[in-house]
Amino acid sequence: MPTLNKLRAVNDDSPRTASLTRLRIALTIFFALDGFIFAGWVVRIPAVKEQTGASASTLGLALLGVSAGAVITMMLTGRLCRRFGSHPVTVVSGVLLALSVALPPLTHSALTLGLVLLMFGAAYGGINVAMNSAAVDLVAALRRPVMPSFHAAFSLGGMLGAGLGGLVAGHLSPTRHLLALTVIGLLVTAAVGPTLLRHDAPTPPDDHGRPRNEPASASERPAGRVRGLVLVFGLIALCTAYGEGALADWGALHLEEDLHAHPGVAAAGYSCFALAMTIGRISGTTLLERLGRTRTLVFGGATGAAGMLLGSLAPTVWLALLGFAVTGLGLANIFPVAVERAGSLAGPTGVAAASTLGYGGMLLGPPMIGFMADWFSLPAALTSVAALAGVAALIGFATRRAAVS
Repeated sequence: MPTLNKLRAVNDDSPRTASLTRLRIALTIFFALDGFIFAGWVVRIPAVKEQTGASASTLGLALLGVSAGAVITMMLTGRLCRRFGSHPVTVVSGVLLALSVALPPLTHSALTLGLVLLMFGAAYGGINVAMNSAAVDLVAALRRPVMPSFHAAFSLGGMLGAGLGGLVAGHLSPTRHLLALTVIGLLVTAAVGPTLLRHDAPTPPDDHGRPRNEPASASERPAGRVRGLVLVFGLIALCTAYGEGALADWGALHLEEDLHAHPGVAAAGYSCFALAMTIGRISGTTLLERLGRTRTLVFGGATGAAGMLLGSLAPTVWLALLGFAVTGLGLANIFPVAVERAGSLAGPTGVAAASTLGYGGMLLGPPMIGFMADWFSLPAALTSVAALAGVAALIGFATRRAAVS
């Protein structure tokens, strides 16, 4: 397996390096904007629920619009990126995301809410595939494993969006708040988008002289073996996203009902996980340069499994919070590495496939935890997060020789 230490560094004084640096800054801002807008919408869900008069069950069905829109669009976006380039698709998706986030508070029924969330989810899925595809190209051109830094920006943007949303929730209506997000999103896209539009995605040749993202022929689909490897890395992404979705929806309930935590302390459970994941991603590039992709996947999965066993089975609240934080640190870099590996194997199509599977894992986690909690108990159900983190580690080890340079 080629190690990251063998990756060639780009000459720091070259104009090409300055161009790549500008692209990296622009993409980082788009990742942060994506997290910021999505989190801003999430914190206003209760207010939109009240406005539409939806019950919990009908709201749940309406919220599926986000998931359905994202999953449907992700594979289509991979094809659009191949045809038009990942940079233009990122910019267009950024505009659509900013415009569509203003629509939910304008609805007055669960049905119309579901329809506009389908549009919002489509834009969300599109920008995630497009900007991850652009990031994969940039990672290869920089010859440094900087993929986690982009996902750290997404996490930071999400934390900022959620924090700001909580502050203004008592002062601004959902309509004004989300319209403000639209204005911010359009302004940021207008400021940063031209950088992407002026530069083509970098496609450094591989050791055989052809573009890194393409098989022997640019027009042919990846070989069966490559498609299989993309599926494998998508499964790794699924295992990680499953845990993130499960902790987001069930972590606070576990702390409050099983460990009798104060509601305020219980609410901090996911915050501990998210903050630890952000810290892990910020340090992800250094970790990858020192350990390599395989060790990062294996150690990350093992750490996440150990942390979640502690978080789900600990007898005290504070040990459980520690377990959540360890889980966040362990899982932090698995999804970025899996998406980058899939993209390096099959370009935007690989990114789309891995992202779709990963997003599917985030959707699968909460209901599966609910079913298992009814069958057994919530602590027992949460151990499935540890099990899948362990599976991710095993898959990472088994595919250690499948990486490409």
